Amino acid sequence: MAENNIKRAIIVGIPGVGKTTVITRAAELLSTERQLKTAIVTYGTLMFEEAQQKLGVKNRDEMRRLPVDQQGGLQEMAARRIAEMRDGIVIVDTHLFISTREGYYPGLPMRLATLMNPTNLIMVTARPEEIAERRKNDPSRQRDAAEPEVIKEQLEISKMMLASCSVITGAPFAIVRNDTGSMDDAAMGIVRILDTTTTAAAHNNTSAKTAATATAAAATKTGNGDGGGGSK
Repeated sequence: MAENNIKRAIIVGIPGVGKTTVITRAAELLSTERQLKTAIVTYGTLMFEEAQQKLGVKNRDEMRRLPVDQQGGLQEMAARRIAEMRDGIVIVDTHLFISTREGYYPGLPMRLATLMNPTNLIMVTARPEEIAERRKNDPSRQRDAAEPEVIKEQLEISKMMLASCSVITGAPFAIVRNDTGSMDDAAMGIVRILDTTTTAAAHNNTSAKTAATATAAAATKTGNGDGGGGSK
């Protein structure tokens, strides 16, 4: 687990779930409404910066098609930079796997997951049919088209990988849905997970109420006992 007072949340999701949009909204809510220092780090951007300089890669979609060994080197570089960040809440926007010619390559293999030392693992998901439609209608990226059945398989693989990362790192994992029209709900789901100040306050409030109720019950019981003794 990460150091005390530092939240390092790895948030994942396959292309088309709207992950980056949800993360941006969640960070905005954490920073403005909850007054918590929050930074977003896009794992792929850190990798791309290195790929541009050393390999002459022109865009992130081209980077995804690099040989596995080259992608592994870029991943480790990015993980080390993230591990050194000390903002109050660091949100890492990344993917659990990369689709390559050799198959699915893990985006968070054991060495990288332990190196980044996350406090939370969160997966953004949506209905396969909606994801397929979003990919088809996104002109800004050269996304791999896929049928809903293939996307459903990718979502299942993501869940298995997320659970494995949780076992390896000891960080809890959660899943938030970003179906059409529910972006704010998804963002608030992330806020509730990461805003430990509110969580702690709510826990303390509940504990105080429970203690007060127990004290009142004990006083009532004592009072009833005294009254009963006096009537004899």
